[in-house]
Amino acid sequence: MTSGEPPQSPLPRGFGTGRLEAFSDGVFAIAITLLVLDIALPAGASRHLLRSVGDLWPSYVAYVASFSTIGAMWLGHNAITEYLDRADGTFVRLNLLLLLFVAFLPFPTRLFAGYIGKDSLERVAVTFYGATLLLTATLLLSLWRYALYRHLVRPDAADEEVQLLTQRLTPGLAGYVGLIVAGLFFPIVAVVGYLAIAVYYIVPSRRLTNAIRRKLGRAPRVR
Repeated sequence: MTSGEPPQSPLPRGFGTGRLEAFSDGVFAIAITLLVLDIALPAGASRHLLRSVGDLWPSYVAYVASFSTIGAMWLGHNAITEYLDRADGTFVRLNLLLLLFVAFLPFPTRLFAGYIGKDSLERVAVTFYGATLLLTATLLLSLWRYALYRHLVRPDAADEEVQLLTQRLTPGLAGYVGLIVAGLFFPIVAVVGYLAIAVYYIVPSRRLTNAIRRKLGRAPRVR
């Protein structure tokens, strides 16, 4: 049983991804739920209920934009973790930083809803809102690129799928920068643009879906 050679310890596998995914899903779920708590009728709304409900349109716009954005970020995060083989300490900490901004998003959402239509204040609110979205999207892309750099992705992941996911996560950054600038002049247009970026992320990529289906089609069947 002994050969005279010291036993070789296995290479460190890093962290498993199960608890990371569960914790992240919980933060995404809480953040997306908190958004609706900011939609509330003012005192005395019962006197003109219909008008008061209509006057909340900035809250509705902000809610839909932020709900769609958090949903899109969750879909991107889910795609990243699906390709992970393992995680390391830096990846876990980058993930925590991403979740910090996801959990923070209800605040700039409330800020936008409260100050839209109020002269220069809406520009500050929309710019702050856009900056938060930009940082969140940047951290999501950084999480994926770090996983590629540190070879944390499953070895059976096809190069085509990896490239398609990278391309899918990248374009929104330039869009956010452009909309932050546009928000200085046309705040409501910027928010509609943020919603459009979220919809882009939510709509499934046909190329990526087809690549995954081809891979599944080549996989041997379990009998």
